[in-house]
Amino acid sequence: MKSLVTFAICFAAIQSKAQSDQPSPNIFIITTDGFRWQEIFNGADPLIINNPAFVKDTALLKDMYWDDDVNERRKMLMPFVWKTLLKKGSLYGNRNYENKVTMSNAYRFSYAGYNEILTGYADPAIITNSKKWNNNETLLEFLNKQPEYKDKVAAFTSWNLFEYILNKKQGTFYLNSGYQSISNDTLTATELLVNAVQTNAVDNTQHTRNDMLTFVSAKEYIQTRHPKVVFISLGETDEYAHGGHYDGYLQSAHLFDEYLAQLWYLVNNDPFYKNNTGFIITTDHGRGQKAASWIRHGLFTPGSSNAWLMTLGNLFEAKGEVKKKSEIFTEQLAKTITGLLGYQFNPAHPAADPLSTFTTGKK
Repeated sequence: MKSLVTFAICFAAIQSKAQSDQPSPNIFIITTDGFRWQEIFNGADPLIINNPAFVKDTALLKDMYWDDDVNERRKMLMPFVWKTLLKKGSLYGNRNYENKVTMSNAYRFSYAGYNEILTGYADPAIITNSKKWNNNETLLEFLNKQPEYKDKVAAFTSWNLFEYILNKKQGTFYLNSGYQSISNDTLTATELLVNAVQTNAVDNTQHTRNDMLTFVSAKEYIQTRHPKVVFISLGETDEYAHGGHYDGYLQSAHLFDEYLAQLWYLVNNDPFYKNNTGFIITTDHGRGQKAASWIRHGLFTPGSSNAWLMTLGNLFEAKGEVKKKSEIFTEQLAKTITGLLGYQFNPAHPAADPLSTFTTGKK
């Protein structure tokens, strides 16, 4: 039986919210597709960054992202994570210390991984990344039905298949996916500009939108409309990896770190979000563990089920880099997140138990 791990979520405010005027908490769920735990915790891989088969200019890339000291190396790649989040949040999944975050689905590709995270169900029927409507209930749809979160849920994704994963046909929350134009009753100047860029982009027929466009769209919506539940999924780490471009893969990860920094700055300077917002940051699958296999993932590629997880915000206890032997399963996130917001998620399909007994992280 899968063991539960202490996740240290501050639940005291949730338990007493009925007796207080404190607004219900906000949650941001942020993912980058197919990014390995090895680069999170070890920085650039020495067996790949020196390989001209995967890097156009090895000397330049090493100048940007290499140091013999692993602590410095990972900080060069993801400075916000290893300077700010390390102090104010928690990082799980460093398998060097047998601290594991693991996908439960057997197939280890994106549709199955995102479904697992968002529904709590490692559905064995999801066997391909195909345009099929997801019949499982996501936590986003569930929360959008709750009075405190009604019409306050929004999702922004680079990969256009989220239209099916999140079942836009039946969905009631705001979703902007792939190169879909931004649509609202009124559009800001930034949103009009994003639409114009997307319309004229030479690659706007691709299945994955440029992550910067996804991020700018999400950030503008957050600043102007203040959703309480936000899902942001970026995709270029996986795109570059499949193409065998380790330089693009690392640069996309570095940009992901910058996007996290900008979102953290935003919520801490907006009274709507400040001191009442949590970040949950993760990935949908791992990748091959070796230089010969890092470009792949799937059922027959060892390492593909190895994920990672970060938490940030005063809804969580700050534990830094967790080095204790334990294991988290990503299918446990759905009930953990809804529980954090004060709701029991009991969909018609199976869903894994939440991560832990909730404890107070902040007095």
